Amino acid sequence: MSDVRHVLVLPDRDAAEEVAETLAERFVLHEEPRLVRDALAGEDDAEDAQWLVLLRDEDGRLAAAELDEFVAEWEGWREDP
Repeated sequence: MSDVRHVLVLPDRDAAEEVAETLAERFVLHEEPRLVRDALAGEDDAEDAQWLVLLRDEDGRLAAAELDEFVAEWEGWREDP
């Protein structure tokens, strides 16, 4: 069993929360996505933070291209682990 992870980067908390909720509607997930605030280097202002949605995909069922297209709807992107 592999430990595949996907990191979706979103511009703000609202977008990240909406993505996390919508993921379960579009994809079969084994566990809830995790939201993590990622402050940009050298920035103290909370408005300058990106938000990450972390997904575990042990079975490798989630296609990278589908996730790329999905997260782009919220002006986000998928980071390669």
